[in-house]
Amino acid sequence: MQQIIEAAWENRELLKEQQTQATIREVIEQLDKGTLRVANPPATADGEWQVNEWIKKAVILYFPIQQMQTIEVGIFEYHDKMKLKTNYEQLGVRVVPNAVARYGAFLAKGVIMMPSYVNIGAFVDSGTMVDTWATVGSCAQIGKDVHLSGGVGIGGVLEPVQAAPVIIEDGCFIGSRCIVVEGVKVQKEAVLGANVVLTKSTKIIDVTGSTPKEYKGIVPPRSVVIPGSYTKKFTAGEFQVPCALIIGQRKESTDLKTSLNNALREYDVAV
Repeated sequence: MQQIIEAAWENRELLKEQQTQATIREVIEQLDKGTLRVANPPATADGEWQVNEWIKKAVILYFPIQQMQTIEVGIFEYHDKMKLKTNYEQLGVRVVPNAVARYGAFLAKGVIMMPSYVNIGAFVDSGTMVDTWATVGSCAQIGKDVHLSGGVGIGGVLEPVQAAPVIIEDGCFIGSRCIVVEGVKVQKEAVLGANVVLTKSTKIIDVTGSTPKEYKGIVPPRSVVIPGSYTKKFTAGEFQVPCALIIGQRKESTDLKTSLNNALREYDVAV
């Protein structure tokens, strides 16, 4: 499949061929079932996520081979190239009206979708809550037992194809109205307080020690993070620029809910 996708990526005339179209649709079907994913988790504790660029290419190539169609859901009508995801009962997924997931997004057993949106290519693992008005963008990777609070925006990324998707690892808690975009990785069991905004260029500053330690594009495991700002000089003067502050660590605990509650109480983090 990869060879066929790569060839079509270089020569779009191949999109007219039946074999190419069938291969693209097979990739999307496997994304929908979770047998393929845009990024594979590390095989070892100190490994790195592996982005499968050819699968992202297949998602992009899926759009031009699809035809616009009218989709009727009860009294609602849509006009799009993508089918909606179906068979939630068989999948063991709870979907509250008006939650929407596109075909080609994987939702594992035990996922709960409040009125929210999950885009094509996304992977949402078991036990995760996608809360009201939260958005999971195309190709985003969401781990097990994650809570995406109300209004959270998890960015999608299709192009450039070499760009890593947003990754939220197992056990994370993403507070209300947080925004995580541009391939930022939030590692296991981290807590983002309300309104934290993370882009690839956002300074993430650990202020728990005697001197600050700066990260970009990654939130270390079990970090408790809140919005912050720092002073930056411009031609017109000095102004405050947003950043994120790591103010502590979640305690070791087998009960993640207890650990989360303790972290929020101890550091007085709004969610």
